[in-house]
Amino acid sequence: MLNIDRRILAHFDFITIILLIPLIFTSGWLIYEIHPMLGQKQMVYVSVGIGVFVTLFLLPIRRMLWMIPIMYWTGILLLLAVEFVGHSRLGAKRWIEIPFVHFTLQPSELIKPAFVLMLAYLISRNPPPRGGYGLKDFAKLSFYILLPFFLIAKEPDLGTATVLALLGFGVLFIVGVRWKIWVGLGIAFIVSLPLIYTQLHDYQKQRLHDFVGEKPSYQVEQSIIAVGSGGFFGKDKEDATQAQMKFLPIASSDFIFAYVVERFGFFGAFLLILLYAALIVHLLLIAAWGQDYYIKVVAGGLSLFFFIYMSVNIAMTIGFAPVVGVPLPMFSYGGSSFVNFMVMFAILENLLAYRFRYLYTDTGKKSFV
Repeated sequence: MLNIDRRILAHFDFITIILLIPLIFTSGWLIYEIHPMLGQKQMVYVSVGIGVFVTLFLLPIRRMLWMIPIMYWTGILLLLAVEFVGHSRLGAKRWIEIPFVHFTLQPSELIKPAFVLMLAYLISRNPPPRGGYGLKDFAKLSFYILLPFFLIAKEPDLGTATVLALLGFGVLFIVGVRWKIWVGLGIAFIVSLPLIYTQLHDYQKQRLHDFVGEKPSYQVEQSIIAVGSGGFFGKDKEDATQAQMKFLPIASSDFIFAYVVERFGFFGAFLLILLYAALIVHLLLIAAWGQDYYIKVVAGGLSLFFFIYMSVNIAMTIGFAPVVGVPLPMFSYGGSSFVNFMVMFAILENLLAYRFRYLYTDTGKKSFV
């Protein structure tokens, strides 16, 4: 008979799992409605993600924290390799093709868990003093944030790069940085906006022009039609013509929120956003209450990931933000994003569930029991 330590169950965060289940179930259902073959593939990704979650949860992660810098720098090397041996698609070089098996890796996705863990690793070894980090410590941590940002932006993948930068500096805001640094950073960013614009690629400038122009792009226009046609309670599958008749582009991934509103109306969209909000607030509370900086950073990073991805995706769908390739988290079709989130949730649950084994000795040093 399987003997499970009750302390593991007592520390396990069941609330997060309860909030994730309806997201995953509803996502699979809608993707299958849009495209049955993609729905079947999504179920494979979900199965893989669950397998990864269980495997990582059972590992002694606390004993493996020394591997975090290796993971981070391996991710950086893979991002560098994209420049030299990367595989191009649609004008972007973001993938590395593995010889003989015709399988590709996207290092910008693989580095996300390592990026969050590296921040946790650095912050746990040099916690912020009272009043927050000073300029020297902030600059050191910023190096680890900006290095992958520039490598990913060069691919070009400005959407993913910006998400990582917002996540990294958001984590620093949560753990504490002196307010004068944030003021200086904000002023520097505003002053440098014209220079940043000149460095954008033509298609990125076009997306900004479409956003500020009087008429939205075709994708956004069709998305707004889908959102408006949903009404308060939505339509039956057969009547959801924007998706079923293929007017709505990439309805199963980037614009899946538009299909949610077309099918379930304002009420369904409100419930989905409320579910995301509950998950984000719950993760922020874990980060706020946690004394362990690994838990604080991973929980805070996950909450920021969900908030940024959800906000940008929904705003893009209704024409309030430029079109970027940012999926609706744990909802849009795709394997790499889903598995990445499952990796981070598994690490968080492991850190939470086994924290009773992580003690402090009288000398203040950490030890395992």
